[in-house]
Amino acid sequence: MARKVLNRKELRAANDAAEAAGDVAPAKKEKKPTVRKSRAKVPKEVRLKAFWGVFNQSMKRVAVFDYSERKSADKKAGDLTAAGKSPHFVQLVKEAIEE
Repeated sequence: MARKVLNRKELRAANDAAEAAGDVAPAKKEKKPTVRKSRAKVPKEVRLKAFWGVFNQSMKRVAVFDYSERKSADKKAGDLTAAGKSPHFVQLVKEAIEE
């Protein structure tokens, strides 16, 4: 079902005639659009614990040691490198603590 097409020229002429006669109501004041405050998400506090990880050449973790046991991790990496064909290395690993 089609809408009736409005003749803009006739509407403009009628509006101009009404303004000239003083029949048009005064224009309303425009309201400023309200500015919505954005709500910042409160980041969830995640606690991390540090470990020493012994990794092989393809970045696969072979062993994990506490942070205070760096010498043990180095020794394990040296033993695995000497025993196998691929070199092993020690890297710091941080994991989330779940309470």
